[in-house]
Amino acid sequence: MKFVHQDLAAGGWKQFSLEEQLANVGAEVGRAINWKNKGKLENSRNAFFASLELLYFTIDDPKNKNRLKELTRLYEVLGDYFMGENEFGSTEDNLNNYFLFFNFLARRGI
Repeated sequence: MKFVHQDLAAGGWKQFSLEEQLANVGAEVGRAINWKNKGKLENSRNAFFASLELLYFTIDDPKNKNRLKELTRLYEVLGDYFMGENEFGSTEDNLNNYFLFFNFLARRGI
């Protein structure tokens, strides 16, 4: 499998805390939303797939094993929002707000 984030796929991702990992996932989700709003659907799709890749690395990180239910549901919610019929009723605001807290935690070093 060819990864967009080659250095992170090689194990670099596991050096980050869960908060840092999800803050980075959130940055890609934010990019996907922003590109979607600008009508740049190919760019939005690429950012969405990059967010899924980072989330996959997060799910694969052994230190996050106690958070698998939340992480796999997040994977499902993102897929549903960007590629599905949005059965979960997600909005840009609630996705951005979910990830915002991880940005705060990552910056504080908690």
